[in-house]
Amino acid sequence: QVELVESGGGLVQAGGSLRLSCVASGSISMATMGWERQAPGKSRELIASITKSGSPNYLDPAKGRFTISRDNAKNTVYLQMDSLEPEDTAVYYCSYDPFGYGALYWGQGTQVTVSS
Repeated sequence: QVELVESGGGLVQAGGSLRLSCVASGSISMATMGWERQAPGKSRELIASITKSGSPNYLDPAKGRFTISRDNAKNTVYLQMDSLEPEDTAVYYCSYDPFGYGALYWGQGTQVTVSS
């Protein structure tokens, strides 16, 4: 069992930036870590992930604006979000995939609200 705790969400104006953090209760060094989000009335979607070797992968909503990174020594994964748009308003969740076959654990989420 791994517990994930996200932080860093909040209210920001369009064009602004936020940095989300996710701290795990155990080691993340062998896991693929990801960030997902769920906007009001929409399904949850994966937006970025990073392999245990540090290779990032971005889905369309995050390409060119978001940066995922990890610090294994701190059991922490980050999501730097720049040029935020109102469409980025969502609850953002951290995910933990220990075997490469899909996430098994998620955090409780952190709310990001982007005003126009």
